[in-house]
Amino acid sequence: MVAYVVFTREKMRNSAEYERYREKSRPVNAGHPVKPLALYGNHETLEGPAIQGAVILEFPTMEAARTYYHSEAYQEAVRHRFLAADYRMFIVEGIQS
Repeated sequence: MVAYVVFTREKMRNSAEYERYREKSRPVNAGHPVKPLALYGNHETLEGPAIQGAVILEFPTMEAARTYYHSEAYQEAVRHRFLAADYRMFIVEGIQS
């Protein structure tokens, strides 16, 4: 069943580290069955604390999403995101239509 990886950026702390993250994470996508659905587009917070931006990625399964996140290449990139900003990230399974 399809799965979605959702990132919400709460607070940017270091834009140089974020650029390193972007440079390192983009090539990782080519090796995984990922489909970007939302990438920091216009957004509106309706409940809870305001966010600075959001990303939604679609994967064919929860396992494919986990494989992406835990891959050596993504883990090399993500350390820069940890230095760059405060995020929430989760995987949620979709529903069959």
